[in-house]
Amino acid sequence: MNITWPNFNRKNLKLNRNQLIFAFSGGILLVLLLYALLRDGVATITLNEAIKLIESDQIEKVVADEGYTYFSTKEAGVVKIATSQLPSELTAHLKIEPKGGSRWGWIFLFLIVFGTGGYWVWKTKLGFLDTDGSEPLVTKAIDTEAPSGSIVPVKSNVRFSDIGGITDVKEELEEIIDFLRNPKRYYSFGARMPRGVLLVGPPGVGKTMIAKAVAAEADVPFFYQSGASFVQIYVGMGAKRVSELFSAAKKNAPSIIFIDEIDAVGKKRDGGRNDEREGTLNQLLTEMDGFEETSGIVVIAATNNIEVMDNALLRAGRFDRRIFVELPTAAERIAILEKYLRNIPHELDIDEIARMTVGFNGAALAALVNEAALLCLRQHELQVTHEHFLAVKDKVIFGKKKIAMLTPEQRLYHARYQAGKVFAATWFDLPYEKITLSNDHITPPTAQPRLKHELESHVRIHLGGIVACDLRFKEHASNASHDLKLVYEMVHSMVYEYGMGQSLIPSSDDERWLIDRLYQETMTLLTRHQSALNAIEEILNEYEQISKALAQVTIHDFS
Repeated sequence: MNITWPNFNRKNLKLNRNQLIFAFSGGILLVLLLYALLRDGVATITLNEAIKLIESDQIEKVVADEGYTYFSTKEAGVVKIATSQLPSELTAHLKIEPKGGSRWGWIFLFLIVFGTGGYWVWKTKLGFLDTDGSEPLVTKAIDTEAPSGSIVPVKSNVRFSDIGGITDVKEELEEIIDFLRNPKRYYSFGARMPRGVLLVGPPGVGKTMIAKAVAAEADVPFFYQSGASFVQIYVGMGAKRVSELFSAAKKNAPSIIFIDEIDAVGKKRDGGRNDEREGTLNQLLTEMDGFEETSGIVVIAATNNIEVMDNALLRAGRFDRRIFVELPTAAERIAILEKYLRNIPHELDIDEIARMTVGFNGAALAALVNEAALLCLRQHELQVTHEHFLAVKDKVIFGKKKIAMLTPEQRLYHARYQAGKVFAATWFDLPYEKITLSNDHITPPTAQPRLKHELESHVRIHLGGIVACDLRFKEHASNASHDLKLVYEMVHSMVYEYGMGQSLIPSSDDERWLIDRLYQETMTLLTRHQSALNAIEEILNEYEQISKALAQVTIHDFS
């Protein structure tokens, strides 16, 4: 790069220094002026304080702005509270007005005038142009283009309103959003937000869109990286990229770092030597440990397989909040379909479409709606109908092999199967939050020592679905293979490792005897409580999910 510098004499040099001081002072004044114009000095109140103001009839006027609701009160003046914290029923009787008036027009005009004057001073008085403005003294401008491969944030335009069927997940993340909007509120209270949030769920359920929505709702920069992008050929390059990512996020704080498929770099260290991957993982652990309390950075990661992740990533202080994003239930599929169909002319019973798409994730539903719309256009029809969906359903199913589709008969068997597992898990009080038709999260026994009756209870749960189907249909489906595998593994360990067979000396006959005994005990239990089992099955058939609390009430009422 060739740069021709002007020949300054002492007089010009002295003049330029004085004018540089003048320009620097003007810049500081501009920053202070903009801060005074733009800052929101209104005090933030808590929900309890807002309730007291409303109940005591102190509110004179209510104004809603981006993310906050402002109360004009009789005694306390103007105060504000985050809209996300304010229940709608609390302000239902109040007239809420949009915030009017804008200072941006005057600010924009001021910046134009100030910038024009500053440009003239800079070019003519500070020596970058001759005084007649005819010839530049610097013959070539410096290239300001960012180097290739640099990490820059993106501005997310995905909102929670654009995503259907994530009510539970949204509630979990509202706190993170409020923290990014108003971190001082949490710091002043002595609270600390989780440094890392791990989204766990099968492919296609919308984990990336959820992370983007969090960034958009909080109005902060969004740094996206996939775990695979950290896996480099050369040793040290992955760790360097992790360091660059966190450095860029800190410069743009508050911000969100999203690492998709984090298991690509965060797998368990099993003793096999992989210097590059371990170095990258160690750098990631170091960066997350290096957060200051007021850094304003939240790391969100996504994985399809939490079981393979290294325990160091999952401990408290790193990814200490985990959110499970499940396949959508019937009600959630209705919400998702309504989003995708809002701009498509249709004549549909969306409830019926939702019932025929058990096992579809959000991506599959989007593909189904798109294929139906394309078929409608190919047939030169004006509206998408139920027949279009039926015609393209098989195409979407076989194009997405990971989606487990159920015929009406298979659905009946599966609801019965899951009902047996729900009953057994609830009866033996094993930990779970909810069980759905598409998934069940029952924590395996991990505590040491493992008591014999605890292990037997877990075996009964995995046999519960098989027993329930055999009890009604005299047969069960192939979906029992996963549970049977777990039964065999647990019984084998009980006999050969823990000495829990008929004798301390293990034998294959002990395994057969133990499985047969536990099967018969489970059959006796479910036979005795068939009314409760049938009630749980009906709930699963209608809602495709059941919580442990509801299952406990159902068993109590029908037993």
